[in-house]
Amino acid sequence: MDQPPAVIMGGSSGIGEATAEVFLRSGTPVTITGRSRDRLDSALTRLQDGKPDASVQAHALDARSSDQLRELFGALRGVGFLVLALSGASGAGPIRQLDLGALRAGLEGKTLPYIGCLQAALPALSERASITMVTAGSAQAALPGTAGLAAVNGALEAMVRPLAIELAPIRVNAVSPGVIDTPWWDALPPDRREAMQRSAATASPVGRIGQPEHVARLVHALATNEFVTGVTVPCDGGLRLTAGRAP
Repeated sequence: MDQPPAVIMGGSSGIGEATAEVFLRSGTPVTITGRSRDRLDSALTRLQDGKPDASVQAHALDARSSDQLRELFGALRGVGFLVLALSGASGAGPIRQLDLGALRAGLEGKTLPYIGCLQAALPALSERASITMVTAGSAQAALPGTAGLAAVNGALEAMVRPLAIELAPIRVNAVSPGVIDTPWWDALPPDRREAMQRSAATASPVGRIGQPEHVARLVHALATNEFVTGVTVPCDGGLRLTAGRAP
C-alpha cells in the first residue's frame, strides 16, 4: 500500500530536514519547502544521498505569502502528513528591555505563518491526515529572557487542543524542542553559542543538548500514531524541569 505524502514546511535544514529524512526512510514521499533555493537544493542532495529510490521534491516559497501557499497546496492532494517546522526566533531578551518590534517580527515570522500554512493546506489534506507543529521549549520552560519567545511559541501550543477538536478526524499535535544543535545557533558569535549550549547541557538532566533527529523521530511518531491527537510533547532532555538554570 502506497504511503500518503508528507509536506515539511521549513525542511531545508535542521529539524525540518531531519524530519524529511525520517519520513523518507519510512518510504513516505516528501515535499520540503524553504525560502532559499540554494539551501533547498543542498538539502535535496543530502536527502537523496545513497537513496536512489527516494521520492523527495522541493518548493521555494515564503510561508508569509498567502499567494505562494495557495499555489503550493493548490497543486497537491491527498497529503497525509503536514509538518510545520518554520523558524522564527525574534523576541528574546529581558522583559524590561524587550524590543516589541522584534517580538512582532517573531509573531509575523512564525506564529502567523504557521496559521497561514495550516489554512492553505486544509483543502489538500486527506480525511485522516496529521498536522504536527514544531514549537519551542521556551513555551514550557521558565528561563529568564525568554518571555517573548514563549509568547511566539505558546500561542501555537495553545491552539493544539481546540484544533484537534475542530479539525477531527484530522489529528493535530505539537513537539516542543529544547536546545537543539541546528543552524539556528549560527546567528550567534561562536564563543557565545558554545557557552550557551554548554550551559544548557550542564543544566539538562540528560547532560547534553539535542540533535535534530531526536526531534524528527518524535515528530514522525506523533504524525504516524493514529490514536494520538491534541497533545504537545516536550523533546528537551528535561531542560524545562530546571527553571532558571540555563540561558
